[in-house]
Amino acid sequence: MSDIRVLAATGEQTTIEGAVVTQFQAALRGGLLRAEDDGYNQARTIYNAMIDRRPAMIARCTGTADVIECVRFAREHRLLVSVRGGGHNVAGTAVCDGGLVIDLSRMKGIRIEPAARTVRVEAGATWGDVNHELQVFGLAATGGFISTTGVSGLTLGGGLGWLVRKHGLALDNLLSVDVVTADGQFLTASPSRNPDLFWGLRGGGGNFGVVTSFEFRVHPAGTVLAGLVIHPFSKAKAALQFWREYEATAPEEVTNGALLFSAPPAPFLPEAAHGTTVLGMGGVYTGAIAAGEQALRPLRQFGTPLADIIQPMPYSAAQTMADFLWPPGLQNYWKSSFLKNLSDAAIETILTYVAAAPSPLTVVVIEHNGDGAMSRVAEQDTAFGHRNWPFNFLVTTMWKDPADAEKNLRWTREFWAAMQPYLVDAVYVNYLGDEGADRVKAAYGPEKYARLVALKNKYDPTNLFRLNQNIKPEGS
Repeated sequence: MSDIRVLAATGEQTTIEGAVVTQFQAALRGGLLRAEDDGYNQARTIYNAMIDRRPAMIARCTGTADVIECVRFAREHRLLVSVRGGGHNVAGTAVCDGGLVIDLSRMKGIRIEPAARTVRVEAGATWGDVNHELQVFGLAATGGFISTTGVSGLTLGGGLGWLVRKHGLALDNLLSVDVVTADGQFLTASPSRNPDLFWGLRGGGGNFGVVTSFEFRVHPAGTVLAGLVIHPFSKAKAALQFWREYEATAPEEVTNGALLFSAPPAPFLPEAAHGTTVLGMGGVYTGAIAAGEQALRPLRQFGTPLADIIQPMPYSAAQTMADFLWPPGLQNYWKSSFLKNLSDAAIETILTYVAAAPSPLTVVVIEHNGDGAMSRVAEQDTAFGHRNWPFNFLVTTMWKDPADAEKNLRWTREFWAAMQPYLVDAVYVNYLGDEGADRVKAAYGPEKYARLVALKNKYDPTNLFRLNQNIKPEGS
């Protein structure tokens, strides 16, 4: 094998001899890809098509031993490193230019303990993988609004999903993790083992090591009541005002959102509505179906909707119901923050900008996640911040042609600027793009951020794991 040019963590180019690369490759059960290898382009492709990076090497890990070998090799050669789980995060930090990608996407093992209501999940699984396996036992894991999101990234940053108001975040249901730290150690973190690390991993993202598996508490779900009530854009203001008041009294078995999107050519919608902007309100009720029918009745009886597609379905199906809105392979640019409140002025601003959206693929979301299980966890118990804001605002700007980037970026930034009076300086870290250190700090607040820096000093003082929403160690 020929020598290979790689990028060091310092940003400098260096050369690794071919014999050394061959030895590294032989140590990996999952194999190693270089630019000339079949499968390389597919392996470097992630959800956000704006990300077009070319790593020097992609290690296709199939187990913990591969991960340990990768960390050892990266540390020894001082390589730039990125870690890929599901590859879904909009910031695209799963892939690096010129360095080593530790690719966990083949690590999809899932082991369920139905009687104990727990599941052990390897780091490459998606929420769709997990809930497909759990469904046969009438169980569900809380995490993921769409099925293609990776378990690893979502959990380490928080873990919003369709059960969040009833059962909390994914990280609130985390019992333990196995993690390879920057010095190559394999540790288990839990409330009783390495509890400081366990605290940091629950919200601190990929800053402290490569998690190889997660153990979760799971919950009875079986059949849920799920779907959307869809209204024309002309009725969106009144519908959002109603939804705001409805959500204030909705039981915590209901996790709902309001979504503005372009209506698909679906048979349940009138043909005249196809391609027009619509408002969808709904989500998932987990509990007895009869009680769910009662709880959702006001939502379903408001106004004259274009369609009511709320119906009983398996939870594993409910988790896929929004997948069509966020397909892979599009250009993506997101902006998000928690809302102070969903005021009439905020609603007016949202609707004004949505009406002028340059791309019909763009989706604007208002999530109602608070006032339930997530809010009952003490703020200091995990690194995840900002549990008590009930509404989260998210603009997911998406388009196909790279030539359309300028107008979509400009619209999103202008929309974002107009929303500033209604937003909190607080953000869900998993919705962040490449927005700088101050926005990372806004995901945690000053006290938690200082505690996370102390953990970074302990577990990754050289900032080996820097391609993430990075918490820099002191002196880096």
